[in-house]
Amino acid sequence: MTIESEIMSVRPLSKRNGLTLTWLGGLSLLLGLGLFLTWPALFAVGLMFFSLGAISLILGLAKVYEPETTLALDDKGLTYFHRRGKVSIGWDNIQRVDIPRVTNGLDTIELSYLGIKLKHLNPILDNISLRLATGLLTEQRPLLVTAASQDEDLATLETYLGAEFGPLVIEGDRYRGVLAMFGHRCVMLDTRLGYHLYIPHDSLDREAKDFIKLLRQRIAQASRLAD
Repeated sequence: MTIESEIMSVRPLSKRNGLTLTWLGGLSLLLGLGLFLTWPALFAVGLMFFSLGAISLILGLAKVYEPETTLALDDKGLTYFHRRGKVSIGWDNIQRVDIPRVTNGLDTIELSYLGIKLKHLNPILDNISLRLATGLLTEQRPLLVTAASQDEDLATLETYLGAEFGPLVIEGDRYRGVLAMFGHRCVMLDTRLGYHLYIPHDSLDREAKDFIKLLRQRIAQASRLAD
């Protein structure tokens, strides 16, 4: 069986119940508002419904506006879909996939991401949109802090943040602006955590370890077909 016959799309678990949560949140919000205006004696109950409704509505809308498909796997590689855009990664450009881990004293902690270590960063910088790169830079702040904390030296983080705004030259290609910032971030995270790109677990449709096993099978299959 060839890879072409195994093209698949991934609908994330986090997408489920988005509409239900939105409707329930909206109804609870209206109920709480009605209690405020009609029965002042039930202010505490109204506040509870209003607060829970607001939270549910925000979470529900976030689920609704997430892409229906977060990952697509085909014969060439995988494509990551984000509400700000998409980026494609060729199977032949993936060196390793796994769950990133950090140390905390004597303990090893798994991060809630799927990590992808690349052979070459240039193809990613050449096809990622500025909008997506900007979005990922913002979302990766917790990863940035986690990576810097491995040295237990905040000065390292300050030094990195200063260098992030400079141009980036990789394999003879020069990048500026947002692409340079994103490239610097990828290099820094690879140095500290071992991977260039990070996909949140809630973008997957199964357990992270099972999805990693699937990706490794695809990578190995693509390698055999290329030989």
